[in-house]
Amino acid sequence: MPPGASSWSFREEDSTRIHSILSDFLRESSARTGMIVDRTGQMVAVVGEEPSFDPTAFASLTAADFSANDQLARMIGEPEFGSLFHQGEKESMYLADIARRVILVVLFDSRTTLGLVKLRVRGTVGELRHVFEEMFTRGASGPAQVETGFLGEAEDEIDKLFGA
Repeated sequence: MPPGASSWSFREEDSTRIHSILSDFLRESSARTGMIVDRTGQMVAVVGEEPSFDPTAFASLTAADFSANDQLARMIGEPEFGSLFHQGEKESMYLADIARRVILVVLFDSRTTLGLVKLRVRGTVGELRHVFEEMFTRGASGPAQVETGFLGEAEDEIDKLFGA
């Protein structure tokens, strides 16, 4: 994690910029939903079609999925996987790392293709990286406004999901 990454400042103008970037991406790619999930398992933003699932559990599992794949990457000699793709019969997911702190999750169906999502996601990731790096830098020098100590709650949600 980058220096000062344990705390970051999230302002209304940051939320507006993130929602604008994701809205533009969804329009250009014909994807259904764009989400930002913190690597600790906290849902940061949801744009587009409202998901029908529990967002807290989804965010926790997304962070765990990305962490597990980081370990798999290291095992095969890669420092990390910058993106992941999960294809279903009707629904698919594309996940991309942003500034090593948050994950862009794109949900899409047959209205678009993986190729179009990947084509449009590159610029979106760059724009989002810029926004989040500003937030992380600001957070390192000021008070945190988003609690990132969410891991305990995320672990509880995973335990509930799997009946532990």
